[in-house]
Amino acid sequence: MLAEIRGLNEECGVFGIWGNQSAAHLSYYGLHALQHRGQEGAGIVTTDGKQLQAVRGEGLVNDVFNEDKLSKVTGHAAIAHVRYATAGGKGIENVQPLLFRSSTGSLAIAHNGNLVNATHLKQYLERSGSIFNSTSDTEVVVHLIKKSSHSPFRSKVKNALSLLKGAFAIILLTNDSMIVARDRNGLRPLSLGKLGDAYVVASETCAFDLIGAEYVREVEPGELLIISNNGLEVDSFVEKDKRTMCAMEYVYFARPDSNIDGINIHMARKRMGKELAKECAHIEADVITGVPDSSISAAIGFSEESGIPYELGLIKNRYVGRTFIQPTQELRERGVKMKLSPVVQVVKGKRVIMVDDSIVRGTTSKRIVRMLKEAGATEVHVVISSPPMTDPCFYGIDTSTHEELIASSHSVEDIRVAIEADSLTFLSADGLVRATERPFEDENAGLCMACFTGKYPTEIFPDTVLPHEKEF
Repeated sequence: MLAEIRGLNEECGVFGIWGNQSAAHLSYYGLHALQHRGQEGAGIVTTDGKQLQAVRGEGLVNDVFNEDKLSKVTGHAAIAHVRYATAGGKGIENVQPLLFRSSTGSLAIAHNGNLVNATHLKQYLERSGSIFNSTSDTEVVVHLIKKSSHSPFRSKVKNALSLLKGAFAIILLTNDSMIVARDRNGLRPLSLGKLGDAYVVASETCAFDLIGAEYVREVEPGELLIISNNGLEVDSFVEKDKRTMCAMEYVYFARPDSNIDGINIHMARKRMGKELAKECAHIEADVITGVPDSSISAAIGFSEESGIPYELGLIKNRYVGRTFIQPTQELRERGVKMKLSPVVQVVKGKRVIMVDDSIVRGTTSKRIVRMLKEAGATEVHVVISSPPMTDPCFYGIDTSTHEELIASSHSVEDIRVAIEADSLTFLSADGLVRATERPFEDENAGLCMACFTGKYPTEIFPDTVLPHEKEF
């Protein structure tokens, strides 16, 4: 994906397994499958029933783990995490799973999502004597659990989770259980699977495929799963609200071979391309190309629907470092060219339709359009397989202000001029909903469309009323 140069990133991916003596190694493979969800850090915490052991580090999965490190974290259960920082800064202290030790027992946590009331909860906890070791909102959850006066431990967890607002897919690990929870709206994906007698959970089903696990079902919004040597217990910590899975999982974040709510991502993106072709029937072109990687499926669907041939007009170099760290504009431009290369023989003298999944700031789209024209394209028509992103996301994607989004303050025509395209078309919101073919019967088929519509499924600026002692 081009997240590094486009500035659109998911927070992270989580993985957990209970009941297999190769838990650490299977978690390593699971994290490989989820690497696209976070490239800044990775970690694994295991238990042998007596103690929790951790290995964490900054960088890619292959940079963090080796056989020597994995051999030192043994046990029949593990939770694991790949991270991209949205809430909280960088640094090893923010790499998950976070591990806490106390006289009453050890606890590890892995979290995907963003808590919109984390700041208020943290301020309350600090006034109550809590000291935080990281800047991640995930640590708030553990402090809430430890502070709770409820009993037993399951009730402490349920009490803490009920106070959270926002998006979360959470896996907790103790020496005797693995606890899995998903926010009341189901904003972030989380699936349950089995590998023999072992239970597995992951942000995406592609992790199951890699380790040979069988998909069982989605973890339901508001649901609490307790997995231990006694098997699987199903509970809930809050009544589920209106289901609103993040639409950008289908558009961009999830791997094409993953399924969310039974819908294959590749096929959904192909249908987005087909819907786009119907909405762009007026465009005359000679060739279609997609921006690698997440737009390829939509480009194929556009080609099938329109009859215009699809070609690899842009090639991605997968072995180049991130371009946003370059100190000057000239070097940033060169970095983008290192990331993507046009196939001159495909685009020269042609009217090109360039399919992409989204436009955030518009700078990268402009560079790619220029690149195609410099390679000889006579026209470049940009089509986007999602609606304009007009509103920030507060649930785990790093677009938290309107200023970061060009569509927030510019018309489609303004954006077309800015990126130097011959035409610009965004997929309609209705077209996106139709393309996902989700089975839920509401106006958005159970999708969170807030970044396109400004209609948020939760409070985005929660009031400052904090928990009272009696709630603990």
